[in-house]
Amino acid sequence: MEEIALENHIVKQFDEELDEIRALLMAMGGMVAQQLQDSIQSIVKVDSGLADSVIERDKRVDEMELEIDEACLTIIARRQPAATDLRLVMMVSKAVNDLERIGDEAKKIAKQAILLSEQEKPWGFTEVRHLGKGALSILNNALDAFARFDTEAALRTFNQDQQIDLDYQTALRESVTYMMEDPTSISRVINILWVIRSLERVGDHAKNLCEQIVFVVRGTDIRHQAVFDDTH
Repeated sequence: MEEIALENHIVKQFDEELDEIRALLMAMGGMVAQQLQDSIQSIVKVDSGLADSVIERDKRVDEMELEIDEACLTIIARRQPAATDLRLVMMVSKAVNDLERIGDEAKKIAKQAILLSEQEKPWGFTEVRHLGKGALSILNNALDAFARFDTEAALRTFNQDQQIDLDYQTALRESVTYMMEDPTSISRVINILWVIRSLERVGDHAKNLCEQIVFVVRGTDIRHQAVFDDTH
């Protein structure tokens, strides 16, 4: 694991401001991870009450996005950070956007959970449980890598998104097959398709977080690479 080389600041308050935006990002990450977990559970347990809770709590995720964005802008205006400090502030600003998008996907899943709870013979819960487990894993791994500025863990998690994509394609094929075999299931399966699409997008946003961690610590841009081979 590599250590991030943050600048030594004469003004102690600057260090405190950087620590604060890191802490706020981790708090938001924990909140979003819980939202995602609850949205998945609202599907597999047919719990519309839990789904309603996820939708309601999304307001706080949006508020945190604005709060952290404002803090980042204040640091840039007041401190004019350079080098690693600037990369960190940029990373936090971008990561906040990805976390907010994950929160949006959790809300979408919760809305589908409410629709599915009103239908008979639900199908696709196994697929949601499996893909949801992978999406939660990649998100939590990305957040853990950020907490420790661990680029090796970030790169492993970056590559983990490949499995999410494979599982998504498998779930799509199974969904189409099920609809062909039972045309009366089309409405239900379409709801599930929206859910698994949201879970696939969660993997993409978590992958973005990993890219940003590597950029902060190493100054290396690994965007647009399907797989990153960390050989050094």
